[in-house]
Amino acid sequence: MAFHYQTILVAVDGSTESELALKKAFKMAKLEEAKLVISYIIDNRPSATIEQYDRTIVEQTEKYGQEMLITYKKDAEEAGILDVEIALDYGSPKIKIPRDIADKYQADLIIAGATGINAVERLFIGSVSENIARRAKCDVLIVRKQH
Repeated sequence: MAFHYQTILVAVDGSTESELALKKAFKMAKLEEAKLVISYIIDNRPSATIEQYDRTIVEQTEKYGQEMLITYKKDAEEAGILDVEIALDYGSPKIKIPRDIADKYQADLIIAGATGINAVERLFIGSVSENIARRAKCDVLIVRKQH
């Protein structure tokens, strides 16, 4: 039985590992002729108290995320992927990606880098990719950095 992915969701955070996941997502979306959703989640939990004092930090994070997603979308289209969407949201990436974003776009594959930019949180409660794999209702591909 052949299985065909129709919607691939890739989680990005600007890290080297997420860029490797993005490249893998490009290849798979092109091979499968699938829709590609590129998602960046702004983890606003630590910034809630900061936001009270300095709204510019939150605005800079939003601008960074939006610019990154626009660049990645353009790269995907230049790579020959015909159907590309971007999704910027707020909250815990560990929950938002496998539940809200995957459900919204009806993703049947989520691709994520093995590690991201938040090493402290990973040390205490596990990586985002581990949590995505546990919570997702669809297949998950975790991309590791080549050594």
